[in-house]
Amino acid sequence: MVGSETSSRNSEVIHAGLYYGHNTLKTELCIKGKQMMYDLCTKYQIPHMNCGKWIVAQTDEQLQALNGVYDFAKSIDVPVRFISKEEAQTREPDVRAQAGALESSSTGIVDSHSFMQFLQGDFEEAGGVTALASPVSHIAPPANGSGEWRIWTAPPGISEPIPSSPSPQTHDQNPTTENDDTFITAETLINSAGLYACGINNMILPQSRHRTPFYAKGSYFSYAKPHPKTKTLIYPAPIPGHGGLGTHLTLDMGGRIRFGPDVEWVDNPNDLAPNPDGERFRTAIEDIKSYLPGLDGDAVMLDYCGIRPKLGKSGAQNTGKDFIDFYIKKEEGVDGFVNLLGIESPGLTSSLAIAEYVHELLYR
Repeated sequence: MVGSETSSRNSEVIHAGLYYGHNTLKTELCIKGKQMMYDLCTKYQIPHMNCGKWIVAQTDEQLQALNGVYDFAKSIDVPVRFISKEEAQTREPDVRAQAGALESSSTGIVDSHSFMQFLQGDFEEAGGVTALASPVSHIAPPANGSGEWRIWTAPPGISEPIPSSPSPQTHDQNPTTENDDTFITAETLINSAGLYACGINNMILPQSRHRTPFYAKGSYFSYAKPHPKTKTLIYPAPIPGHGGLGTHLTLDMGGRIRFGPDVEWVDNPNDLAPNPDGERFRTAIEDIKSYLPGLDGDAVMLDYCGIRPKLGKSGAQNTGKDFIDFYIKKEEGVDGFVNLLGIESPGLTSSLAIAEYVHELLYR
């Protein structure tokens, strides 16, 4: 199934573009992609909802972080506003926001599975072919800088990814060789392999340009009770250097609330089992209760996990230190190769704008 890794194992949020700083691809493509996604979902009746979100602060320090988000959003014309305590209490009586609440009215949610099914159908209707369960085992660039790419694939299970290796497959792990006459040819190669994009990068580029992937695993939690309940998404104030945006409250298209993700650094991109560690679970419950004090912790259960493909142990917010942007480049020295690395959040929101950006790199 398409999108069964990062693209479907997330919060399904249409992000507004509040966190990623000036002059970054994440900001540019998130803001553009947000509007493209709303337009596409409206035109083709893909389930989505412009429900908005609140970012809530409980301390003066967190309020200072909100002020920073507000100033940045205003500077790039993303609509935000502070909500009075009276309005907050009236609209979301179950939510605590002791120091302040910032509303982002252009944030929403999308049914990511329906969105991806539409994209796959649109692609195939235009003549595209989707080949699943075909792990790439070897790639030969065009000879002498021009010509065709050759891509070999291995049957599923011949060589599983090795967590300690930056490559999902290596030439020595399976019987595929350049002498095999069964391969795929292409004039253009776009590496958008998500969790395995660094591995594809390392098959193609010289060792001096190899990249090591970092995997930020996030667990999500379901809630078995109808109350407390919200009509909007609730995020805690951002924590500088944190790998995600905190254990936040999101909604699905049926109005059910869920929480997550937390952040756990793992070595294996296949490590998708929810972590039952009691201390991590207690920490998540404490985070949630900071803004949803009426939560019944006994009704919170581990649900599913996702993994962010990161290029370093960087925070989700651009604080000017250690922030890592999307890497989207037409690589020098190899003809017809566009490389996409570190496409984590807001990758889903940005996806249509990323496609347009790649098209411009190739054909402008």
